[in-house]
Amino acid sequence: MKKIASLLLLCLWIFNVNAQEQKHVILVTIDGFRPDFYLEDKWNTPHLKEILKEGVHAYGVNSVFPSVTYPSHTTIVTGVQPAEHGITSNAVFEPDSSTGKIYWNFNEITSPTIWGAAKEKGMTVASMLWPVSAEAPAIDINISDIGSMGEAVRDKYATPQGITDSIKGLLFPNDKVKWGEDEYNAPASAWVIRQYKPQLMTIHLISVDHAEHTVGREGQMVADAIHEADKGIGLIREAIREAGMADNTLLIVTGDHGFYDVTHQVNPNVWLAKAGLLNPEKQDDWKARFFPVGGSAFLFLRDEQDKKTKQQVLNLLKSLPNEEKGYFRIIDEKQMKKIGANPHAAFGLSGLEGAAFGNASTGDAIREGKGGTHGYFPDTRNIQTGFLAVAPNIKKGVEIRDMDLRDVTVFVKEYLDLHLPSAKGRSSKKYFE
Repeated sequence: MKKIASLLLLCLWIFNVNAQEQKHVILVTIDGFRPDFYLEDKWNTPHLKEILKEGVHAYGVNSVFPSVTYPSHTTIVTGVQPAEHGITSNAVFEPDSSTGKIYWNFNEITSPTIWGAAKEKGMTVASMLWPVSAEAPAIDINISDIGSMGEAVRDKYATPQGITDSIKGLLFPNDKVKWGEDEYNAPASAWVIRQYKPQLMTIHLISVDHAEHTVGREGQMVADAIHEADKGIGLIREAIREAGMADNTLLIVTGDHGFYDVTHQVNPNVWLAKAGLLNPEKQDDWKARFFPVGGSAFLFLRDEQDKKTKQQVLNLLKSLPNEEKGYFRIIDEKQMKKIGANPHAAFGLSGLEGAAFGNASTGDAIREGKGGTHGYFPDTRNIQTGFLAVAPNIKKGVEIRDMDLRDVTVFVKEYLDLHLPSAKGRSSKKYFE
């Protein structure tokens, strides 16, 4: 009996040691997150600024091209650029139609993910409103971002089955839950942390992006939205403590892109239509077509090998009046390849002087614009996103000057000791004691 009792005590001790050593990563993105939200005093973000003092932060993080939500978020969970992971925009380029199809299903990702690497280690994995995560087999608790496809679709793909109804009933019994708003998303994420204690959880807070699209970089709507997101970070930190995870959790708060104010809309397909390269009356009648993505646009050729038409478009753009050429710069094939943009596009355009891109092929090529957008080539300050990380063994008050989204992947990979050799970010080990 003494031997059995001793064996039981030993097993219990081993279980407690393993529980104490079990590490967790809670990875939160704030859509449209900018470094100035935690670097500048004017923003009411006490929780973000608390993390800044307690951990490491970035002066700015370079995004992907185009610097939009879905490819950015997929780079964060894979550690590779869009050309490699396959999610090259939010929407899918449809050559002969415009149904609004988006990238939303995990099966469209062509590279290994931190979700899969965590599941291979037997970890519990959770995700809340993360883009391109529906039907991800490695995610145990998953309410995915499915764009505007509707709540019935979101509920259908949520796991475990019925979790959306459970959360609504427990947390918001008298409200109509709007999953795209942080006042619902953040408390739901905190509930999942307390309930399941996931070793890896990815969380996407969305409302700041909507505010910046509406009014631009500044204004009360943006101030209110980032304050609400900051409150959400507070709820998530509180849940980490209440779940008994505070001593072994790395909390990351990052984003996908920054923002620019928009004053003009450029419609380059108007120029192509005038040159006879596309027919505005027939969507399937074209030799060249620009695909607008907010602050950028990508040229697709009916025949990808049609060098003559590609050169014709380049000549057309270079021959425009200076007042029109001043609204964009050309991102050539070499630059596209280096940054890992869509390999099927001939080249790209990135907006200048407050310009975003539209899809019109008739009327004026240059029109008035408003609000804000992103998607620009990621080599300017305004389009950089932010990064904050805090953990019990992390160095305090350290600023990272040079960082891109793939480096975020490696923070997760190294902290959880995941096997993800495909991730191409730089090591984070020097930021820990």
